[in-house]
Amino acid sequence: MHTTLKLGSIAVLGLTIACARADHIGTPPSFTPALEAPEARAMIEPGLPAVLVAQRPVDAASLWSPSRASLLGDRRAVVRGDILTVVIEIDEKAEISNSSDRRRAGSENLSIPSLIGLPQRLNKKLPEGASSDDLVGISSQSSSSGDGSVKRKEKLELRIAATVVDVLPNGVLSISGSQELRVNFELRELLVTGFVRPEDVSRQNEITYDKIASARVSYGGRGQISDVQQPRVGQQILDAVLPF
Repeated sequence: MHTTLKLGSIAVLGLTIACARADHIGTPPSFTPALEAPEARAMIEPGLPAVLVAQRPVDAASLWSPSRASLLGDRRAVVRGDILTVVIEIDEKAEISNSSDRRRAGSENLSIPSLIGLPQRLNKKLPEGASSDDLVGISSQSSSSGDGSVKRKEKLELRIAATVVDVLPNGVLSISGSQELRVNFELRELLVTGFVRPEDVSRQNEITYDKIASARVSYGGRGQISDVQQPRVGQQILDAVLPF
């Protein structure tokens, strides 16, 4: 009875997974709704600025106006809802090699040549060729060695537009950006989040990834090619359950 229930549960689970995967057969992967991204909400609901400054109509016509819309105005991202470009250029190589060797040898000998005549009496009772000159002898020897090496190499060149989703009380900008590109039946995804100082944003309204605190960069994809490269669900369950 219990075996029948277990087999029925496994069959239902497999049928559910198959039905879920059947929705993607013959169709390309769907995009993530743009309005669900945090950067989209920041642009739709930018909120009120920290300080309200009244401007005269004549200020907008001046070339020396501090306004961001003027000819010499600063157009870098500084408020919630602004957009800046994140430049990701990673070309790193690391190589670590360790080697250790350790050896130790020791020996101890204890002899009692004369102790109230006891060694001499003991020699008479020992078999021929045996002697009590060396009563105790201890020797030990040990050795250990180890080798290890680590090699890593990454190279990545990407550019993505990110949105300021929040401005912290200390002026640091919280940014978030997402990018999706679909080619045939494969969808490429690029995500980036982190914290940026306004003074680190260049005059071109760009910032490099090494100046982003708590940077989280995800580059991957989903679709038919990515699906084939992944093991089946049953194989993943067996890999997690089987002890060998």
